[in-house]
Amino acid sequence: MDDHTVVHFEIPAKDTDKLRKFYTNLFGWKFEKVQWMDYWLVETVPVGKNGMPVRPGVNGGFYKREDEKVTPMNYISVESVDDYIKKIEALGGKIIVGKQEIPDTGWTAIAVDPEGNYFGLFQRK
Repeated sequence: MDDHTVVHFEIPAKDTDKLRKFYTNLFGWKFEKVQWMDYWLVETVPVGKNGMPVRPGVNGGFYKREDEKVTPMNYISVESVDDYIKKIEALGGKIIVGKQEIPDTGWTAIAVDPEGNYFGLFQRK
């Protein structure tokens, strides 16, 4: 059973170089470029060989903002993205981006709650 806690965050940036330098100098965060897309992994706490944090904390992602309306997003851990898509819709939320696989990692979907707040779902593989 998952704790349904925030397990990943994403920060959009108009100027990715400038914002990466800001967070590196401010908090000492480490950034690693993902080779197959315009995306950086953000390490706020160290990770083990499995890519998971070795102590309490949440790591995230960083990408170029293509639309000014895009805001930071939190991803919540769930047991089944499919089941939670159904729950969200039954409770009056909407799915904005359907279930997608992250190779060797798990699955995600993006939703909006009845008040217009965006959040993501994450299911570990």
